[in-house]
Amino acid sequence: MENIFNASWIKARKQNKNVVIDFEKCFEAKPFPVKAELQISALGVYSCEINGKRVTDSVLNPGWTDYNKRIQYQTYDVTKLLEKENIIKVGVGIGWRFHKWYDLSSKIISHDTVALIAALKLTYEDGESVSIYTDDSWFSRESLIRYNHMYNGETVDFTFRTPKASSVKCIPYTKATLIPQEGEFITEQEVIRGKKLIVTPEGDTVIDFGQEITGYVSFFSKGNRGDEITVRHFEMLTHEGNVYLDNLRSAKQELKIICDGKSHLIKPVYTFYGFRYISVKGMEISSPDEFVAIVVHSDMKRTGYFSCSDEMINQLFHNIIWGQKGNFLDVPTDCPQRDERLGWTGDAQVFCKVASYSFNVEKFFKKWMGDLRAMQKKSGTIPSFVPTKFDDDGGSSAWADIATVLPWQMYLTYGNKELLRENYLLMKKWVDFMRSWALKKKPDEGISTDPYLYEGHWHFGDWLALDLPDKEAVEGATEKDLIGSAFFYYSTCLLIKASEVLGEDCRYYKNLAKNIKRSFIRKYIDENGRMYCNTQTACVLALHFGLFNEKEPLAKQLTELVKSFGHLTTGFVGTPYLLHVLSDIGENELAYELLLRDEFPSWCYPITQGATTMWERWNGYKPDGSFATPDMNSFNHYAYGAVGDWLYEKMCGIRQKDGTAGFTDIVFSPVVSDRFSFAEASIETAQGKVFSRWEKTDSGILYTFSVPAGTKASALLGGKNYTLTTGINKLEL
Repeated sequence: MENIFNASWIKARKQNKNVVIDFEKCFEAKPFPVKAELQISALGVYSCEINGKRVTDSVLNPGWTDYNKRIQYQTYDVTKLLEKENIIKVGVGIGWRFHKWYDLSSKIISHDTVALIAALKLTYEDGESVSIYTDDSWFSRESLIRYNHMYNGETVDFTFRTPKASSVKCIPYTKATLIPQEGEFITEQEVIRGKKLIVTPEGDTVIDFGQEITGYVSFFSKGNRGDEITVRHFEMLTHEGNVYLDNLRSAKQELKIICDGKSHLIKPVYTFYGFRYISVKGMEISSPDEFVAIVVHSDMKRTGYFSCSDEMINQLFHNIIWGQKGNFLDVPTDCPQRDERLGWTGDAQVFCKVASYSFNVEKFFKKWMGDLRAMQKKSGTIPSFVPTKFDDDGGSSAWADIATVLPWQMYLTYGNKELLRENYLLMKKWVDFMRSWALKKKPDEGISTDPYLYEGHWHFGDWLALDLPDKEAVEGATEKDLIGSAFFYYSTCLLIKASEVLGEDCRYYKNLAKNIKRSFIRKYIDENGRMYCNTQTACVLALHFGLFNEKEPLAKQLTELVKSFGHLTTGFVGTPYLLHVLSDIGENELAYELLLRDEFPSWCYPITQGATTMWERWNGYKPDGSFATPDMNSFNHYAYGAVGDWLYEKMCGIRQKDGTAGFTDIVFSPVVSDRFSFAEASIETAQGKVFSRWEKTDSGILYTFSVPAGTKASALLGGKNYTLTTGINKLEL
């Protein structure tokens, strides 16, 4: 058994709400251990040092999970930090347990109280080992951090006189939920200096970093004893150039410093912020580079790159990348700034493909799929966000379908059968729930009794679509039962594919899929082969999932809808597939037209307004200079960045051959357009780097494809197949 299970959970005997507690232990080490290993976790967020030196470069440990079922612990080699006389100090803040909704606390410990558990094992050359555990020999005291809160920030009081250390209390909190670190560590990734110093018309001193990030700022404080410095983090300036805070809702996003007359290096420890701008009050600033923004996210290796001849599309890709950086922080959050920052399943479902191309997220999502399994209901439903702050039964299509889409996409990208097997029951239970729901419906409920349609359940719908007269509406015009039944079919098909890979009997599900398709066509498609529900999303789902007898009428209907509006009207549900479907039906130029459109609504419109990340809404900041409703208007929200996989797969043509996984067999088939002079993309796969480029020459199009060793590859160009070899392949047509 791991050493940490022999330790006790400890807490301060008395804790003032929102104050960070420092736990301390002095100990001796004989000269000298050949190995010293620390295992540590907390109910809260901890920062640990030995003899004044940090034990890890990672931050916000132990990460965010459903604390009632899973609490990660970390293991560090601290051999080089030890001396003869030692002191270990662990600060613990509230972290993600700041709100009672986030933590179904037990009678043993409340949501706003922190606790620590740790074990330090010293091993000597002669084989002797000594273990130091958290127990009642430790001490605790209140720290200088008088307030910490994930939404509101931190307050550091340098005038506070830290009290004498007090004894701690051991608590009988369970250790059965402790699990080794599963996900990627959260780390400080890069530093961006302040770019511009602004004095707003309302008199606020503002620093613009030129890039929206997730993380925190660092600077040297300046002030007399008792002076208070307040740093407020935010995303946008108003049309008039003033500080815009409304979309933060109740989140204060503040950093407060109470000065003692000395200069201190300031950097928050127990929280994070989403921001491009900061306003600073209480301190004189002569240059914007006095402040640096520290980018923080899970430590994912960058694997995907894209570039083309159009700088607007290059900026779009930049925004997609930064949207992922800003929201992949132990869990895939919807946004990093307002009073939410939740692991919304629908956002991750639509984005997980491009996420896996741009960064290595196998370990990141392995951990989060563990969270999904832990929070899946006995019925098979998935909460709308994970971990959840409510006892949310979930079950909305396109959100709960994360249960099938994510495991399958991780298998396709990384070829890891074991990861697929680990989540096979997650997939199966969700499909079985939809089937059981379809079977239990009754005529007196006013719901269709078709046993093969997922109808009558609540759904989010085509979230933030623009096909209703009210552009502030959130649910879209596409029938929710249509969306539900389409995803019922899609998830069933993914379960069938997973079953075949794993050698599981899927005859029942193959028959189920046939019946779902038959019922869907009967109810939602008319005698002319067109959707009764005349929306872009309805057509996109039917075409992308194969829910039709004849493709041509649906293709014509979708093309007519796009051309009649002159732009997309899709929301979270339809947008990820829109350009793929247009390419699949031969409307590549129409797809490019939508991609390049820079008027509202479009992917590029936010770029014309200075966006450096993806927006939650197409109309987050309107052409007239006003904002969409502040109730839900994030400017760092990656869902619409799902268009990035079209850039990889269609524009640059990097696709896996059907029936393969892990990029072991690739078919290059770029979609060339006269609107560009070149486009290129690369993905670092388990086999090596896959690269595709096309460029116009005086004599035609020059294609360059790079194939890693051990990978099969071909190119489908102009209707002809070309066999490719390992290394660089050039074709000019």
